[in-house]
Amino acid sequence: MADAANTKYTVLITGASGGIGKELADIFAANGHRLVLVARSEEKLDSMAVQYAIKYGTQTKVISLDLTVPEAPDNLFEQLHNEGIQVNALVNNAGFGNYGYFKETALQKELDMVQLNIVALTHLCKLFLHQLNPGKPAKILNVSSTAAFPPAGPLMAVYYATKAYVQSFTEALATELQQDNVTVTALCPGPTETNFQDEANLRGSGLFSKQFIADAQGVAQAGYEGMMAGEVVVIPGIQNKLTALTAQLMPRSFVRNMVKRVQEKRQ
Repeated sequence: MADAANTKYTVLITGASGGIGKELADIFAANGHRLVLVARSEEKLDSMAVQYAIKYGTQTKVISLDLTVPEAPDNLFEQLHNEGIQVNALVNNAGFGNYGYFKETALQKELDMVQLNIVALTHLCKLFLHQLNPGKPAKILNVSSTAAFPPAGPLMAVYYATKAYVQSFTEALATELQQDNVTVTALCPGPTETNFQDEANLRGSGLFSKQFIADAQGVAQAGYEGMMAGEVVVIPGIQNKLTALTAQLMPRSFVRNMVKRVQEKRQ
C-alpha cells in the first residue's frame, strides 16, 4: 500500500464532541491533520476547534448535524463540496446503544439507533468513496465493538445486531478496496469510560464492572495507530481480544446465555 507514514489527511469524524470521538479528534489534531468535526453539539465542537487552533495550528471545520435524520449524510457532503473541502479520511464514530428487553424498549430509539449505527455509516462510506481521487491514499475507520463477535446480545439486542453489521461490512469493504489504495479499519472496543453507558441506561450492568472499563484515550490511540497502519481489525486490550475469541469458539447457545448473565443489572 503506497501510503507515506507522514501523509497528512483531511479527516471527517462523526460523533466528535465526546468519548472516543473526541479523543480521536485530539489525536488527529496533535498529529497535524486537518479536521471536519460533526456532532449535534455545535458549542462543544467550536470549543474544540479553538483549542486545536491555539495548541496545534489545526484547520478545523465544524458542522452541527443530527445523523439520525436520513438526509443528513447527503447534506453533509453537499456542504463540503460547496465549500471545496475534500476529505480523504473518514471516521464513523457516531453511535449509541439501548439497554432492556426488546418488547419493553422504545421503538423510536431503536429505529434511530439502526439509522445512525448502520444506515448513516453505510451512506457516509458510499459518499466518501465516490468523491475520492482515484489512486490517492485514503482511509476509513468504522467504530465497531466487541459486541460484534457474540452470536447475539440479549438485553441489547438491536445494538449488538448493529455492530455485527458494522463489523461484517467493514471487513468486506477492506477486502474489496485492497487494490484501490484505500484502507478500511474496524475499531472494536469493549466497555469504555464514556457517556455511552448513561445514554444506554447501562449503569449497574455487569458489563461495566470496574475491572473491564477501558480508558477512552487509550482506545482512541489504538484506533488511530491501527487506522494509520492499515490494519483491518483493531481490538484494544488483552481482555477484549480474549472476549472476542471466546465468543467465536464457544457454542452459540452458551455464549448467548453468558452475554445475558453478564449484562443483567446487579441489585
